[in-house]
Amino acid sequence: MFRLAHFSDIHLGPLPAISYRELASKRITGYINWRRNRRLNLDHGLIDRITDDMLAAAPDHIALTGDLVNLALNKEIEMARLWLESLGPADKISVVPGNHDAYVPGALARCCRAWAAYMTGDGQKPPMGRGAFPYVRTRENLAIIGVSSARATAPFLASGHFSKTQAKRLAKILDTTGKAGLFRVVMIHHPPVRGATHAAKRLYGIKRFQTLILKHGAELVLHGHTHKPTVHRIDGPDGTSVPVVGVAAAGQAHGSAKPPAHYNLFEIDGGPGAWEIRFSRRGVTDGDGTIGEISGALLTANEQAG
Repeated sequence: MFRLAHFSDIHLGPLPAISYRELASKRITGYINWRRNRRLNLDHGLIDRITDDMLAAAPDHIALTGDLVNLALNKEIEMARLWLESLGPADKISVVPGNHDAYVPGALARCCRAWAAYMTGDGQKPPMGRGAFPYVRTRENLAIIGVSSARATAPFLASGHFSKTQAKRLAKILDTTGKAGLFRVVMIHHPPVRGATHAAKRLYGIKRFQTLILKHGAELVLHGHTHKPTVHRIDGPDGTSVPVVGVAAAGQAHGSAKPPAHYNLFEIDGGPGAWEIRFSRRGVTDGDGTIGEISGALLTANEQAG
């Protein structure tokens, strides 16, 4: 059995001191949103309690699906690097970037350099960059595959993109790891599901992603971005379907509009054609910030679509 933990949308805070020059960009709208909304709905003490509980569960690996920062300031990116180092060794944690990590032009490249150790595939050499995605790491009987949907966008937009170039690389990775009999986990920040979020935050390339999974297969897709605990399914090969699982923001306060903070814990067992996924959500259960099990379920990878 392999135990995989998944969390997302850390939005580490508080914001560091910010200059007028740094605000002369899309960051001005993000800063206003932070002051009016996000800082009030995020409880950064919860992130510590969530991660403490997650580490106590002794996962074999941790998947983090983006949005470590808020405005992609240089100080935020460095703070996130130090936070990752405190969380655990790079070979135990896999990261993909989110739209906030690519908030303005050039930010994604800086994140890729700073967090390279957590986004470098087997056999790859840092520094990472946009062209290094998707990456793949093999851990026991799992292939952990990191896809980047992050890109800088105009103000009031938070959309992502799954490109033709990444699709070609991902197809080869899925074929190779599938033939090796590995359980294939695809990490991406934006949900590759129609209607999962509104148009300004959607993933461009959903059809491309779903067509690729239909042809080449996968066992599990993990995403963040929506700050919601969701389970969708998309079509896989030969009439099967593949679970696509989202998660609440890791610091979301109890009583806000979005579900409170939690993480997903998967226990993966079995083998090719007979994989089983025991799936639980652990997080805030009350207004006092108590961490416990919220729900549990048994997912079957590649079950027959119906």
